[in-house]
Amino acid sequence: MSEHADLEVSELTKSFPTPDGALNILKGTDLDMQRGDALAVTGPSGSGKSTLLYILGLLDSPTAGTVRILGADPFALGEAEQAAFRNKNVGFIFQDHHLLPQCSVLENVMLPALAGAGADAAAEARARELLDRVGMSARVSHRPAQISGGERQRVAVCRALINQPAMLLADEPTGNLDPKTADAVGSLLLELNQEQNTILVCVTHSMSLANRFPRRMELQDGSLVNAPNQQD
Repeated sequence: MSEHADLEVSELTKSFPTPDGALNILKGTDLDMQRGDALAVTGPSGSGKSTLLYILGLLDSPTAGTVRILGADPFALGEAEQAAFRNKNVGFIFQDHHLLPQCSVLENVMLPALAGAGADAAAEARARELLDRVGMSARVSHRPAQISGGERQRVAVCRALINQPAMLLADEPTGNLDPKTADAVGSLLLELNQEQNTILVCVTHSMSLANRFPRRMELQDGSLVNAPNQQD
């Protein structure tokens, strides 16, 4: 493990109780990443991709092992402190955008800021800047039902970045999109990863998306192993 990694995962395990005994999903997973790194994680359904992502994002806790983000152990924090740490340092993009239908595009992007330091003028300016960056400046007052699926996902990317997080986690971000739109969203994620200097971890079934990442790993038998990108 690197002493200077911004994300350090060591011997991470996760098991769930079942009537037949413990079901081991993650079995001693290790991972080091720096800000600016981009990783695609692949593997069959049930291999633990989403479980890994939820633990990295502090939405679930490990059975054993350690996770350190920017040198801190977030699982050593109390519930309120951990929630504040997650809001500040982690951005999420899900397969289903999870935009609030009653809120405008701009309001949806600003929601994480409301839960953090507050949605002040600086937060609104940043939201508008992000929306302009992804080509949504003409849609700021629209509701989610008034924009396309690809546009909703672009809004979700902006929402994930509003608090300038150290880490961006994407769970099947192109799974509900047509190939052309998926390609555009994939390009956007990788470009913003570099522009915003985030740690980007994307779990996906799409080899087309995974092969665009500079680094790819596969979950095999509960552990992450390096996997070479494949040519289409």
